[in-house]
Amino acid sequence: MKPVLFALGSLFIIILLIPTLLVTPFMDESKGKLGKEVTVTKKEEVPTLAESPVAVPVYRSQSKQIENIPLEEYVIGVVASEMPAEFETEALKAQALAARTYITKQLMNEQTLSAPEGSVVTDTQMHQVFKNKEELQKIWGDDYTWKLEKITEAVAATQGQILTYDNKPIDASFFSTSNGYTENSEAYWKESIPYLRSVESKWDEESPKFYDQKVIPIAEFESKLGVDIDKSIGEIKELTPGKRVAKVEVGGKEFTGREIREKLELKSSDFTWEIKGDSVVIETKGFGHGVGMSQYGANFMAESGKSYKDIVSYYYKGTKVAEAEPFLTKYTAQK
Repeated sequence: MKPVLFALGSLFIIILLIPTLLVTPFMDESKGKLGKEVTVTKKEEVPTLAESPVAVPVYRSQSKQIENIPLEEYVIGVVASEMPAEFETEALKAQALAARTYITKQLMNEQTLSAPEGSVVTDTQMHQVFKNKEELQKIWGDDYTWKLEKITEAVAATQGQILTYDNKPIDASFFSTSNGYTENSEAYWKESIPYLRSVESKWDEESPKFYDQKVIPIAEFESKLGVDIDKSIGEIKELTPGKRVAKVEVGGKEFTGREIREKLELKSSDFTWEIKGDSVVIETKGFGHGVGMSQYGANFMAESGKSYKDIVSYYYKGTKVAEAEPFLTKYTAQK
């Protein structure tokens, strides 16, 4: 009986030792773990939004009231209103930087630009379009949560940052889509600004807003421009550095491309036209004034792997990413 019990006991001990014997050759004795290194991927830290240093007095065009909106909340509302949330994160960061720079410069101005007394900006295209979270929820519906989270992260990743030139906040103008080139500032506005120079933006041809066509009855065309045309609609006399119309002669009168764009409500001042029957058919390239950062161009750059700093340095020549704090402190001290 004893030999049998001894044999069974020995078998039991061997069974217990087998797993250890199998694993031991692969153990790293110095580390006490499996010899093969296991790489643990650290989850990328999501930036969080810090408390805003100042509040922005915004004139709300619908309620006709002035609301004091925390700066970073204001930037979120602008980015959400001015750029599709579907755009690449780096493009959204570039938009956030432009929006924050714009409002920082406005806060420092002694006089406001077409904003009611007591406010610094309106919530319209006159300044920057702004919508609050309640308004965005109505617009976005079921997509509200992910869109707001994506934009908030982009804003948080750039919080406190603005663009400067000669240690001053820049005029960070932007628009939807170029005609393949951005525009010199003086070709659309009066002032020549060193960082708002024409650059190639070849990616924009892929934008859904690159081409547009508008058909205007001849009578309406003549009325809006105050001209009489016969068989010949006119002649383009000069182009801008950004390949848009600088000067055009119509019915014996000379106009700038900007005047034509505004009077006829065209998408761009890069246009060609012809008379077809009783109408003038106008084709345009691009969407917007063309000065500063192309939003679709920024998105295409981001898709190709460019960072938000790459994007802003390309469209705003010679500028630097700097801290907004010194300028906001000055604004607070002046109040």
